Order: sequence, then C-alpha cells, then structure tokens
Amino acid sequence: MENKSEGALGRKPDHVKLGYAPTRRSIFSAPDALKYRGLTKARLEELGVDLVDIDDINSEGLLYADTDLPAIITKFKAEKIDGLFLPHCNFGSEYACAQLAKELGVPVLLWGPRDESPDEKGIRLRDTQCGLFATGKVLRRFQVPFTYITNCRLGDGEFRRGVYDFLRVCNVVRVFKHIRILQISTRPFDFLTTMCNEGELLERFNIQLAPIPMTELVEEVKALRGAAETAETISLIKATMDIRVDDETVRQTAALKNAMGKLAAKYRCGAAAIQCWNALQTEIGIMPCAANSLLTGEGIPVVCETDIHGAVTSLLVQAAGMGETPVMFADWTVRHPENDNGELLQHCGPWPLSLAKTKPALTKPLVFDHPGSVSAEAKHGELTLARFDGDNGEYSLLLGRAKAIDGPYTLGTYLWIEVENWKRLEAKLVEGPYIHHCTAIHGDVAPILYEACKYIGLKPDLYDNDEEAIKAYWRGA
Repeated sequence: MENKSEGALGRKPDHVKLGYAPTRRSIFSAPDALKYRGLTKARLEELGVDLVDIDDINSEGLLYADTDLPAIITKFKAEKIDGLFLPHCNFGSEYACAQLAKELGVPVLLWGPRDESPDEKGIRLRDTQCGLFATGKVLRRFQVPFTYITNCRLGDGEFRRGVYDFLRVCNVVRVFKHIRILQISTRPFDFLTTMCNEGELLERFNIQLAPIPMTELVEEVKALRGAAETAETISLIKATMDIRVDDETVRQTAALKNAMGKLAAKYRCGAAAIQCWNALQTEIGIMPCAANSLLTGEGIPVVCETDIHGAVTSLLVQAAGMGETPVMFADWTVRHPENDNGELLQHCGPWPLSLAKTKPALTKPLVFDHPGSVSAEAKHGELTLARFDGDNGEYSLLLGRAKAIDGPYTLGTYLWIEVENWKRLEAKLVEGPYIHHCTAIHGDVAPILYEACKYIGLKPDLYDNDEEAIKAYWRGA
C-alpha cells in the first residue's frame, strides 16, 4: 500500500473539531511536557486543524489531574468536539486519559513525540513511548476504542498523515451517528433484496428513516414545475448534458431534482432512497436517474430501488472522502468479457455529471421505456468500493479497492473495473449479507472506513483480504 503522507485523499479535512488534551505525568519532566504541549499545538495549527484546547482549565494546559476532568468534559461537550487527541508530552496520565475518553464517547487519537537520547548523566526526560503502552492498555480496560499514530517526530510524514486521516475517521463517525434518510415510497415489489429492518437500524445505530408516500413527492414536483429554481436547473441540464429527450422530460427532471432536495431539507435528511420504478413513471412520466445524479452531485446521495442500506453506504463513503469527491451508486452487473478479474459497475444514470469521462447524455435507460436517465462512462482511476448491509441481526461493511479498466460501451452510467481477486469478491456477494448494489468513490478511503468501523459497531469485511496491509498503513508503514 502506498505511504501517502498527506491523508487518504491528500488534502486537509475541514469542518472537524478536535479536542486537544495533551497529557503529562508528575514524575517526568514537567518543563519538557510544557515544551511539547506548545510544539504540538503549533504543528496542528500549522496543519490547519480546528482545535479546542484546555489552556483555560489549568496553568499548564495539560491533563494530569483527575480533579480537572469535570471542567474539561464540560468544555469539550459544549464545543461539540468530533474527536479527542491525547498527545503524551511525557509519560502521560493514563487514568485521566481513559476517564476523559470514556465520558466523551468520541474517536480517540493517541500519539507521543519520539524521545531524544538520554543526557550525559543518563537522564531521560519523557519516556513517552512507555506511557503510550500504558494508556493503550487502560483504554482497553475501559472498553474505549482508539486510533494511534506511531511514535514519531512532529515533522515526520506519519504525523501529518495520521492526523488528517484521523479527522476523516471522525467525520465518518459523526455522519453515521446522525443519519436520517428520506424514504420515498416503498421498495419495488420485485426487490426483496432491498428490504431493511427499520426498527433494528434505529435501535442499534440510531439510523432514522423519514418515509413519505409517492403522492407527496408528486405534488411537490407539480408545485415546482414553473418555479424560478426549476428554470435554473433546466439551464444547468442544457449546459452540461447532451439532450436526447423532449423539453417536457427536461422540465420534469429539473422539477423532480428540486422536489427531492426540498423534501430532504424539510425532513432534515442527508440522503434519499427512491422507488425509482414503476409508480413514479405512472405519475410523472420519467425515470428519476438524471434527477438523482444532479442531487448526488450536490452532496445529497439519492439511491435507487429504495435501498436504505445503499443510502447508508453512500453517506459513509462520502464522509470518508470529506465531500471532496462525489460518490457513485452502482450495480455489480456482468463480468468483463476478457479480464477474469474485471466487472461492470453500472446503473441507469444516478452518477454525478462531474464524474463523466465525456459529456453525459440525457436519454432513455437500458431496460425501461421512459426517458430521464444519464448515459456516460465514468472517469478512470483508482477507486474504493463499499457496501453496508446486514441480515439476521448482523451487520458489516464490505470494502476494498479497484481500478478502472477499458471495456465495451454500454448504456447508463458505467465503469469497467478490475479487482485483485474477483472470484473471492463474487463469493462474498452471493453468500451475503450483501446484494448487487455498492457505492464507489475515486481515491483510496478503505483505511478510513476500516478504522471508522471500530467506533460505530460495524465489522469491516475486506474483500481484498488485506487487513494486515491496512493495519500497516495506520502504523505509518
């Protein structure tokens, strides 16, 4: 695995707030701990990290006495931190760290600066690495999951990458804990595959659904047909797509996109799952694929066939990428005609237009008679593929890597991809708990999703069988 020094996608994650609680222990050098408290904070500020410190809690701005814990907890909760950073500025106070982490319930990052050589008298000032060992053990006793950056220097690439990747993990956890999905009608009758247990999703993960009938969407579409925002969307469609349908389809597509966006905002939902056939075609005469594409491109993933688990997947993958790259909701469909490890990712057109290799067409889909789909091959590159799913009370996250390859033209939004071992992946899809849907994103966010699983109660299921490589990535190897 490539050693990327600037985080999973190479850019600083924004909008993630980190609680900064540097720690020391009394029997080691307090002046050296103070020194590294300042150096570490300065480095984080240089990296652009949004910090909440404890400088106002005591004169040192360090965590070492459990009597300070109530004030620190109150401050961090009031600031709504997304993650907790516990840099060990000398050995550290593992009992205070564990109590703080347990109370806050957010992702935890451990790190300490690499110690210098003993002085001429044989004195060591910090013993930071030893303290990390102690804190790791006590966090386990408190049943607090944590992430650690290998014992390194502030200027090392491992530190920069580790901080940025941890912020991405925090973002996945934050999004997962507040998922609400707009469910537009029921699943199609034929699709038992996309059934879900709404009560169990709420009870286990706090995943909430906002179900609405098809009529509510249809009435919103009718109300928006002549709206100014619909006219703006029509202009966008005409400017960005090769139009192969009539003007009525373009207007309905624009109104549908805006209607779904308005309803998502009304019910405070971050994603939507729509019954894309057949009732919708009876009501408004189009497929929703292009409308799904437009809304997904704005950061509100819309998935097909009322696939609630697919919507969850898209939100997780999008969060791992920090919204820097749009996601693609896809079918695993057919094997490549020549490459035994190749497969076709395809759907009727919900992929964001910005991902198209060439100008996308607004047209008819592969197997339906109504217009409203998008046809375009996606851009090539390295990808991450994932699927949140479960049955019989057990949930997991299938994930791994792929790369785009050349293949035959096909209708819809599509991309031929190659994985390390297709037969191994195919067996997982057939044997479950997964189905034929997945979410793809350009870039490697597999390590981020893998690490996030420990904080959200999911089992990571790596179809590349490369768990040790991902663990090595987090060790900075």
